[in-house]
Amino acid sequence: MANIPNIPNINIKEKGFSFLKEFREFAMRGNVIDMAVGVVIGTAFGKIVSSLVSDIIMPIIGILVGNVDFKDLGITLQEKTADQDAIVLGYGAFIQTIFDFVIIAFSIFVAIKLLYKLKNSVIKEKEAEEEKPAEPTPEVALLTEIRDLLKNK
Repeated sequence: MANIPNIPNINIKEKGFSFLKEFREFAMRGNVIDMAVGVVIGTAFGKIVSSLVSDIIMPIIGILVGNVDFKDLGITLQEKTADQDAIVLGYGAFIQTIFDFVIIAFSIFVAIKLLYKLKNSVIKEKEAEEEKPAEPTPEVALLTEIRDLLKNK
């Protein structure tokens, strides 16, 4: 018989529970949950912006440009044949996507700017509180008053 190396006894069930416990601890950390909520809200916000652009902004721009529907704007590279659909370079959809991006980027910029402004105001309030001299205790206030009275005599 061949010499079989001694394999340590690994309890797979315990390892599995340990792995699941570590994963649960990781997933329940505040920053991971915050990030997940941010992704969900960001996705919903993206849909709102896409609807805003395609259903409100682009029709108005289309009217201003001369009753143009941007969804249909495109350059036909190859006409439709019996075997193949037409190949169209749809730059109108691309223009809508650019509008989506600009609005989302601007919204994020404004939100971050507001957060920094709020954060700076909180920091300034804390610094102002730290700079104020502490109120003297009643004993110190009494002793100061006595000292001032004695100086005046």
